[in-house]
Amino acid sequence: MSEKEAAARLLSGRAWDDFLDVLRIAGHTVDRWGDEIGPLERAEWYRFMTRVVRNGCERFMENCEPYRPRLRDAPWKSSINFQSPDQDHFLCEFDEPGDYRITGGRGTIPYFVIAAWSAAQPKDIGARDWAPRGFEGLKEFDPATLKTGAFIQSDTLEFKPDGTFELILSQLPHPGNWLKLEPDSVGLLIRTVYHRRSQEQAPEFRIERLDKAPPRPVQPAEVASNLAKAAQEVLGYAELVRSWWQDNLSKRPNRLRFSRATYLSNGGVPDRHFAFGTWSIKDGEALTLQFKPPECEYWIFQLCNVWQENLDNYEDGQGYVTKFTARYESDGTVKIVIAQRDPGIGGNWIDPFGHRLGGMGLRLIKTDRPPPVTAHLVPLEELASKGWNCLDPARAIMSGEIVP
Repeated sequence: MSEKEAAARLLSGRAWDDFLDVLRIAGHTVDRWGDEIGPLERAEWYRFMTRVVRNGCERFMENCEPYRPRLRDAPWKSSINFQSPDQDHFLCEFDEPGDYRITGGRGTIPYFVIAAWSAAQPKDIGARDWAPRGFEGLKEFDPATLKTGAFIQSDTLEFKPDGTFELILSQLPHPGNWLKLEPDSVGLLIRTVYHRRSQEQAPEFRIERLDKAPPRPVQPAEVASNLAKAAQEVLGYAELVRSWWQDNLSKRPNRLRFSRATYLSNGGVPDRHFAFGTWSIKDGEALTLQFKPPECEYWIFQLCNVWQENLDNYEDGQGYVTKFTARYESDGTVKIVIAQRDPGIGGNWIDPFGHRLGGMGLRLIKTDRPPPVTAHLVPLEELASKGWNCLDPARAIMSGEIVP
């Protein structure tokens, strides 16, 4: 019955109208910031909305055919949730888990991780109107809130001598490389990690159904469901960036906090530690951070805008610093300055590219324990004239705390 209702909603145009109404609700989420944000942030919000719409349509309208699975990279510029420029995200969506085979080669990249994820997803998605539920509907159906299940790291996979591999994904155990799917698994995510992207060969991944079911034409009920998924993802991300900022991160300005719960709440993989925070500097101020990275596969400190997007100057190699681009002190410490201009005192200057506030993140992959982080908010001219010696330990902002 729900499939007939879903098909009828699509063919009558009702599913399309509901899709547009949900997008309208999501777009007006920005109104809840009031005067806290300026014209730059508001302009980026509406651009962010178009990017999330692209992401949702790519994932659920173009890449959600049950008999033609694919692993597709996220759309260009769709950098949701503090995405590292040294990582690519390959996704595959499915309504219910079958048995699959992934084959491919790692290229020359040092590391990747393959994870299965679950999300709240009612069976009658396409048969219902979601716009009247508004944000309350996310409690039942939120494609942006993902739970990672089983995952497998590239350094635990068995590779053939030529660098290729085969991985079986199924609910029942399988000999060799195997990733467990749960009854509520709705998709896969492969995170690839580059150290120096320009010097490394990209990996290749292919996925297929083991039952060899042939492709078939799209069905009206599926399109109704996928429209609902795409719209609810936009609404879910609108609420996610709002709640992360207003209910959590902005309550600790210019501080980082390593929270396992926050990171894993949106499909994170527990092979890394991730500290999230917000930064805020006025004209003539500078925010400095100092930490000593532990041994790890990779680390990155990055600035993002309020909407957790990578800054536009990432394309110029600015806005972030990594394990492989950072300037280190003689004792291995990393010093970072966030300011509208380079104070010229060494360390690592990060240009906020016209922003006065936003999100910041410190990600460390494959390490046991993240480092403490010391921050100072100081006048930029004082920092430029006196250097690092002007940082008073008594005025330090202690950061990098670890919470569940």
